Amino acid sequence: MTLASYASDPARSRGREFALENAVARGPRSAYQRDRDRIIHSMSFRRLRYKTQVFVAPDGDHYRVRLTHSLEVAQIARVIARILGLDEDLTEALALAHDIGHPPFGHAGEDALDAALHKAGGFDHNAHCLRTLMRLDSPYCEHDGLNLTWEMLEGLAKHNGPVTEPNWALAELDAAYSLELETHASLEAQVAALSDDIAYDNHDIDDGLRAGFLDIDELLAHPFVADHWAEVERRYPGAPLDRQLAELIRSQIGVMVNDLVAQTQANLVGVGSVDEVRAAGRALVAFSPEMAEAERTFKRFMYDKLYYHPEQVETARRARAVLAELYSAYSQEPVLMDETWIDTLPRFEPERSRHIADYIAGMTDRFALTCHEHIYGRTPPGLTNV
Repeated sequence: MTLASYASDPARSRGREFALENAVARGPRSAYQRDRDRIIHSMSFRRLRYKTQVFVAPDGDHYRVRLTHSLEVAQIARVIARILGLDEDLTEALALAHDIGHPPFGHAGEDALDAALHKAGGFDHNAHCLRTLMRLDSPYCEHDGLNLTWEMLEGLAKHNGPVTEPNWALAELDAAYSLELETHASLEAQVAALSDDIAYDNHDIDDGLRAGFLDIDELLAHPFVADHWAEVERRYPGAPLDRQLAELIRSQIGVMVNDLVAQTQANLVGVGSVDEVRAAGRALVAFSPEMAEAERTFKRFMYDKLYYHPEQVETARRARAVLAELYSAYSQEPVLMDETWIDTLPRFEPERSRHIADYIAGMTDRFALTCHEHIYGRTPPGLTNV
């Protein structure tokens, strides 16, 4: 497939922080294919299997977790990239890696670590994604980190757009290997970011209904959903409800993808290079104004009815308490950590506290609960609500 002129070209990559190790050929791959493969084979990616997406440590096998969510984001992103003539491998790699910085228990865990590190610069999962991939997950003999391409790293750093006030973690990494944080990222990174929105806007409906947290009548009456639901009922009047709902989710994803592609193609008229993309001063991958407003309205509904559901709020409170207690225990008795983490524990602050937070952030939900039980002799109640 021929790349568009505004796509990221692996043959013109800005390279990697460290010279490519030993130049041993491991198959004919582009620079971005190597990035994707390094993510898939990484320990930090595997751990997403047991990290919270919406529900903490779900007992049901059918609920999404960070790993399955990331795979779904990658599928949507790759389809969009192909239509737009972008590099599919870079897009896929960015989508697969975008949530690697999440600690156990999702945003509740992030809040707990941010509070624990209030004197040490705080904690941010986007910055921790870069910290993990550039310094912590280190399977190579020659250097720390996975040594991903500049385009991969800048795309992850700017997942939510240009960064004008980076936290300590991202600032340190940018000082070591400049990612030009003040500019917009590539189109591939922008596609991965909005594919994330498309995926969780729709798939969280499925999980929310399965858990009984979303009222089906309220959902189907929402303006963002109602027209699509009416079309599903018209086309499949006798189908079982679960199949109709699956069709609803598929059709909404398709509508959002088509809208994004059409608006983005219009935005790209006259744009001739990836440098022009970065200098555009705005995100060029976008929904139409009408879809953007509808999507924002639906997000508010989902926050009100699902993410801030009273049971979810209470579970998040208990999850924050687990990580706060783990951090307290490791701070007072570092010998409770894994031996390799004890051996590398810095003597002075703020590095010492950040090191402990790195250890906790790398845990899965279930390992965090196991560690808590080992230290405190009990399993915290009420952490699994589905």
